[in-house]
Amino acid sequence: MDVVMLSRLQFAVATFFHFLFVPLTLGLSILIAIMETQYVRTGNEEYRRQARFWGKIFLVNFALGVVTGITLEFQFGTNWSRYSKYVGDIFGSLLAIEATTSFFLESTFVAVWALTWDRLSPRLHCLTIWLVAAASNLSAIWILTANAWMQHPVGYVIRNGRAELENFWAIITQPFGWQIIFHTLTGAYILSGFFVMGVSAYHLLREQHVSFFTKSFRLGLIFALIFSVAEVVQGHIHGAEVAKLQPTKLAAMEALWETQAGAPQTLFLIPDEKNERNLVEIGRIPGLLSLLAFHDSQAVVKGLKDFPKEERPPVLLTFLAFRVMVGLGFLFVLLTGIGWLLRDRLIVNPLYLRVMLYAIPLPYIALQAGWIVTEVGRQPWIVYGLMKTKDAVSPIAASQVGVTLAAFLVVYGLLGLIAFYLMAQFAKAGPEPAPAVVGGGE
Repeated sequence: MDVVMLSRLQFAVATFFHFLFVPLTLGLSILIAIMETQYVRTGNEEYRRQARFWGKIFLVNFALGVVTGITLEFQFGTNWSRYSKYVGDIFGSLLAIEATTSFFLESTFVAVWALTWDRLSPRLHCLTIWLVAAASNLSAIWILTANAWMQHPVGYVIRNGRAELENFWAIITQPFGWQIIFHTLTGAYILSGFFVMGVSAYHLLREQHVSFFTKSFRLGLIFALIFSVAEVVQGHIHGAEVAKLQPTKLAAMEALWETQAGAPQTLFLIPDEKNERNLVEIGRIPGLLSLLAFHDSQAVVKGLKDFPKEERPPVLLTFLAFRVMVGLGFLFVLLTGIGWLLRDRLIVNPLYLRVMLYAIPLPYIALQAGWIVTEVGRQPWIVYGLMKTKDAVSPIAASQVGVTLAAFLVVYGLLGLIAFYLMAQFAKAGPEPAPAVVGGGE
């Protein structure tokens, strides 16, 4: 492999690993804040124990998210220096704002929250976790805004051979960017809801801490149900924006080769990228793709053959990842809908609880698939329509990238094993014992 492919692979490995931890941080911080707010509002000690129990898992997850995020930013200097030089004015300013405001607040208040359970008043302590949740999500918004600019560059001018910032307001308010932000955050909240439900199901199946984990399960269920429905609706809106602004990505997502009016949606197909056709097509619904993409069943949808081969994204990977993401999105609506119907009878439904326990990895898979659609689907561009990936890589030897890639795999593998082992141990151990004066229910 050449230096471009090795650098892409290294960034993909680092991002894949980083994104195993970030989504849970975003959603779980809000769920813990809700639990602690319930404690402040009702004085029920069980809510305080909930916040402490889920807080231990949150802290392990948060630490890994921070460590892996820092190495990602270093890669812009080591592996992608030409990219940094070309768009550093814009991309760098967004990362700098994220680091000096959101990340700083997040890191500070997570320490305050973890170390002051018995030193601050319940109200003040509750405020600290809300600040952690707000800063974490604000941090994600800045990062996603930077990514959105790479997907749809606006507010810049080419001057002296570089892209320079011209309109910061246009960058942070562009609708396509906010579509990406809402889509990603919503996915993170679904993941967090499923994580809480899965761990709660583990204990409910063993009839351990029934009251405690029934409350946790219901909170995770409501959270995941709301955002599962929202994700499907917003995903459709986002898809329409992709059709308008990134037509090659849409064509790859649907393995559409020929430009046509009234483009069909095919229920099952197998792309043949080498011969620019589909090997199998079953279940063609005329006009449905045009209707979904442009809200007009006779609208023209551009096919891949309308674009030069060197400007098409990898079709098979984009196509498969898109179907995995969409299929799981609808499955989340179904599972949470069933859960809502069973919400008062959870303990007598071991089959449903078992399904939700084994469903924990599914939102992780959906988010990674969505990331593949977003990033692989915009290739060969690192900044869509402005800079190609091959022109962004640093002038370094492939062997240098190969060695660091191997080191990444070893170190991240070990870190991942340790982190997931700790999280599993904390989850299995259950909450701390209830104070004697409370009693009952455990």
